[in-house]
Amino acid sequence: MEIERKFILKQIPENLEQYPFHDIEQGYLCTDPVVRIRKMDTSYFLTYKSRGMLAHEEYEMPLTEASYMHLRQKIDGFLITKRRYMIPLGLGQGQSYTVELDLFEGSLKGTILAEVEFASVAQADAFVPPEWFGADVTYDKRYHNSEMSRTGRIMEPLF
Repeated sequence: MEIERKFILKQIPENLEQYPFHDIEQGYLCTDPVVRIRKMDTSYFLTYKSRGMLAHEEYEMPLTEASYMHLRQKIDGFLITKRRYMIPLGLGQGQSYTVELDLFEGSLKGTILAEVEFASVAQADAFVPPEWFGADVTYDKRYHNSEMSRTGRIMEPLF
């Protein structure tokens, strides 16, 4: 089970280059349910995600580079490229999370989103985002990668 909340950011943390990152390219073979291919650095995956905005089942299987390249030609919509920074977020009282901050490229250049994953829905509901986070867009499908891949842009943005 994957449980995550998604946010627009008010500002990007300073010294972003100090954090580890992954270069990601992904495309969607189907968006309902979600069947995605992803290249992350030099690894390749096929992912199935069930329906659900906050919580959903997710299954990930490794692919070879050749399989990824074959499936890449079959995606619906636009290929998404982004750099994902992994930013530790300590909230005190033993609570710590990792913020996955995505800086999109290509037709989505300028889009910046942050995701935080949780062990339970209760944890997700109790999460108080830091000041540098903006609007919570977890339940706004326009900000889900599978939706953005359909048009190559965010339709009717909030701001």
